[in-house]
Amino acid sequence: MDANISIICFKSKVLANGEHPLMLRISQGKLRYFKSLGISIKSSSWNFDKEEPKRSYPNREQLLNIMNLTRQKYVNMMFELKMLGKDFTPQSLAESVEKSTNKQNVGTYIQHIIQYMTAEKRLGNAKAYTGCYNSLLKFTGNLDIPFTDIDVSWLKKYELYLRERGNSDNTVGIRMREMRAVYNKAIEDNVVNEKYYPFTKFKISHYRKGKCKRAITKSEINKIINIDLSGITTYHSPLLYLSKDLFTFSYLCCGMNMIDIAYLKYSDIINGRICFVRHKTKQPITFQLLPQAMQIIDKYRKDEVQQDDYIFPILDRNFHHTEQQQYDRIRKVIKGMNKSLKRIGTHLNISIPLTTYVARHSFATVLKRSGVNIALISEAMGHTSLSTTQFYLDSFENEQVDEAMKNLL
Repeated sequence: MDANISIICFKSKVLANGEHPLMLRISQGKLRYFKSLGISIKSSSWNFDKEEPKRSYPNREQLLNIMNLTRQKYVNMMFELKMLGKDFTPQSLAESVEKSTNKQNVGTYIQHIIQYMTAEKRLGNAKAYTGCYNSLLKFTGNLDIPFTDIDVSWLKKYELYLRERGNSDNTVGIRMREMRAVYNKAIEDNVVNEKYYPFTKFKISHYRKGKCKRAITKSEINKIINIDLSGITTYHSPLLYLSKDLFTFSYLCCGMNMIDIAYLKYSDIINGRICFVRHKTKQPITFQLLPQAMQIIDKYRKDEVQQDDYIFPILDRNFHHTEQQQYDRIRKVIKGMNKSLKRIGTHLNISIPLTTYVARHSFATVLKRSGVNIALISEAMGHTSLSTTQFYLDSFENEQVDEAMKNLL
């Protein structure tokens, strides 16, 4: 059955400016579908008999052109569906038009994200999205597709593709979380309507086979702080000592991650407080330095330091100039630190492999076990994203964070 497609002035609805919205109306028998054009007009400027603006309306020709182009899109889609022998309702016709007019394809949009992350100096994120792009390109052969094509059936085929290539649950989960993150960003940027969001039905939580413990106890933390490293090695290893110190520093400083520690400068220490902007979220963070954390800073302080000098011997402002140089250097140091931390953990008989990340998880877990307000230390800092926890920390007064940190030792 054909549909009647028209543009009407919705007189029964009055907007705050006293005007009425113009609506696309698709009628098919008793079925109706309305979609706003995002344009409003006063009733005195509208000819309700002809359903068009009056001749006296200042922008009449421009408005008529918009109305005709909008209506024609739906008329063309109706004829296209009829030629294909496909049945349609007013709503499905409108959805078909919306899918066909999606301007930004998946490949172009992911490339846009990569460029944005690179410009923001978030090279780790840019690398992750590049991996996502390459994986999807191998799967589809062509990413010149709209986001509306990515539905539950599409995701199941992508999962099968990944598994046929021997990927583990963990790897499949990583790819699916990357795809979900891309889709969420596309919704935020109005590239695709949220009603097409496939991850409401396609759950990815099942890829995680139980929680992996990544936090240690307060007593184990104290063992690391008090360890005599000379008992581990017969030669002096600067990286081993640095690994112990930065693990401790991270734990004592709100679970500060290694990237933020690497970029920490003397100018970020103000009146015994750390004041910096998180590299990942761009959120300002401030908290009181505990005496033990200040001792670690003083340990690495060189003579005649300048305010824009990095505190710890990870980056050198005279050598690591570009974002890529800084990124590569930080990743190299973290890799070496994790090897050193595993040696320390093995020597102390700590049950889980020590990494820089364990310090961040332990910070949250120790405070939670000490009875600190759960809203301050979010459950999300367990085995999922840590950004939510940082958001909660940022929302509290400095005094509350400072008081909570007294429970660390």
